[in-house]
Amino acid sequence: MADTAFEKPEYYTNRESSWLKFNARILGEARDKENSPLERLKFLSITASNLDEFFMIRVASLKDMVHAKYTKKDISGMTPQEQLDLISQEAHELVKQQYSTYNRSLLPLMKQCGLEIVTEHEKMTPEQAEAADRYFEETVYPVLTPMAMDPSRPFPLLRNKALNIGALIARKEEKSEKGEKGKTGKTEFATVQVPSVLPRFVRLPDTAEGAKCVILLEELIERNIDQLFSNYNVVCAHPYRIMRNADLTIDEDDDSDLLKEIQKQLKKRQWGEVIRLEIEDNMDPKLLKILKQELDVKNEDIYKISGPLDLTFLMKLYGMEGMDAYRQKPYQPQPVPGMNDYEDIFAQIRRGDILLHHPYMTFEPVVQFVKRAAVDPDVLAIKQTLYRVSGNSPIVRALAQAAENGKQVSVLVELKARFDEENNINWAKMLEKAGCHVIYGLLGLKTHSKITLVVRREEDGIRRYVHLGTGNYNDSTAKQYTDCGIMTCSEPIGEDATAVFNMLSGYSEPKHWNRLVLAPLWMRDRFLYLIRRETQHAKNGLPARIIAKMNSLCDKEIIAALYEASAAGVQIDLIVRGICCLKTGIPGVSETIRVRSIVGTFLEHARIFYFLNDENEEFYMASADWMPRNLDKRVEILFPIEDPDIQERVRHILQIQLDDNVKAQVLQPDGTYERIDRRGKELLCAQEYFCEEAIREAKEAKKAHEEASDPVKTRRFVPAQADV
Repeated sequence: MADTAFEKPEYYTNRESSWLKFNARILGEARDKENSPLERLKFLSITASNLDEFFMIRVASLKDMVHAKYTKKDISGMTPQEQLDLISQEAHELVKQQYSTYNRSLLPLMKQCGLEIVTEHEKMTPEQAEAADRYFEETVYPVLTPMAMDPSRPFPLLRNKALNIGALIARKEEKSEKGEKGKTGKTEFATVQVPSVLPRFVRLPDTAEGAKCVILLEELIERNIDQLFSNYNVVCAHPYRIMRNADLTIDEDDDSDLLKEIQKQLKKRQWGEVIRLEIEDNMDPKLLKILKQELDVKNEDIYKISGPLDLTFLMKLYGMEGMDAYRQKPYQPQPVPGMNDYEDIFAQIRRGDILLHHPYMTFEPVVQFVKRAAVDPDVLAIKQTLYRVSGNSPIVRALAQAAENGKQVSVLVELKARFDEENNINWAKMLEKAGCHVIYGLLGLKTHSKITLVVRREEDGIRRYVHLGTGNYNDSTAKQYTDCGIMTCSEPIGEDATAVFNMLSGYSEPKHWNRLVLAPLWMRDRFLYLIRRETQHAKNGLPARIIAKMNSLCDKEIIAALYEASAAGVQIDLIVRGICCLKTGIPGVSETIRVRSIVGTFLEHARIFYFLNDENEEFYMASADWMPRNLDKRVEILFPIEDPDIQERVRHILQIQLDDNVKAQVLQPDGTYERIDRRGKELLCAQEYFCEEAIREAKEAKKAHEEASDPVKTRRFVPAQADV
């Protein structure tokens, strides 16, 4: 165990606060003038989507703890209630920054780019108002369902995340308190949901200057809301939105049918406890009082918004046609070096291990790996784990085809993949119907590992081909997330892969492992061993170095081991995209630790680990972060990189990220992140570098192939030599 001196609460940052700082770094990209206008819009949308999930899961979980009177402190020494108080303060500030960015920076910027977002329906031109009213009458009005609240009609059930317009209404024939007829007498509450089946923004006629114009759907509904309550005067109308507890509580020990239990819990997700209420900042106090009372919301959980609620609509605006000049040119993933599309994929893997680096290199070889296996007469079995897949997954279709072709197909579909549960249930049922053997996850664990095994009959016997990766088998997100993987037919890894699937399907544990390390049984101990080995080398006066790249770092035992290593003199570089509970610069504790976060066009998702090991370097990749959930509650795989050429490629990937001075931000001792001072330095953006490098290598490979296959260039004429 690490020395308890390294486990003091003041040495750790609260996980939730660290996550909010990560979302603030994304918001920083929305504020960065070096990014193209629509990219800035996209980043703002991402912060809104992230915040929604944060409240539905993390804040909801803390509220559950408070309700249960759970007072155990986190690694930073805070109780659940203290964490909620801190989150509330920081989240309110983050929301203010979001809307300051939207109102003060992005709205004027969009107008400069020829896109005007009409913020109030009163500001429309007569021509626009006519078009808007016609759209409302023909398209919107038939879809709306106004709901009133009175003694015969209770407060309506409001769906999670749905945008609504609340109104106070009064019967027209009633006299007001002043005795004036036809004005506002006794008011009643009414509400209407903004229909999610219709586009959130509506195109209006262009301005006289030729600028594109849009208006939000809720503005049109608010403009015409009196048509929904024809016998009433509408006193006021304001949009509002609620966030509910969406953290599924599944008691797997008592549920014999996990599939049915998750389906049942999914229905409850829409009606959980209200944990956040967003309202227009000038909402009528009487209307707000009704919402607070009926939804049972406290003041600290109310967010007064000075702009449109739910900024996730900006992602749709980002994709608007005719705006390509203001959007970053999309990157086209390049061919994998050393691979081609004219040779059998299994023959290519037999030549040597293949490194995949997405999205710089195309994800297509992974798709083709499964597709080819599905139709290859020599393939006997395909086994794969699926955590998150795309909506129209070619990999899932290939697996189904393989089963229909008579191959043994085993697929572990993780039903507990958050917010993908319903999608995965549908895929699992489809695969079962096709004849696949489907495993619905494991009791008490999430299967988060990324592994595919293909068993093939060849001339010299059975050979196993394996793909291992850091990211999901999702051909869509593979274009947006940076991930790494290898394709290999290494016999030791093939044996381990078979053992993995035997464990997943039948609880059969091998006597020994060759190369792979699994969580939750062995991975934590292996990481601690690797860190402590570097610590011992440093204590012995030997060079010691650790480089680790991951999404999140919040495991107390791992952090304490890193502190101990730093105290011994180990040089530690951490590339942590999101949550980081470790603190840098603590005298005698973390002075040799440097932490950087890279937030850019692509979502950094790869997990790579390097240990100097007294010049006998070791490289690893994994599906796991250094988090308790990954190390203790999930099935994860850590795999070594043993091919010397691939090791050099991986070293190169890490070094370029460490040299990034454009998108990288460095963690300071006070917990803030600062951009690197670029004065006098050559600019290096790691993501742009890898894009350019992949394009260059693809061109060189294409040229070499063309020259090698050109009969003119390959034909040689040798002059005859005269006899002397």
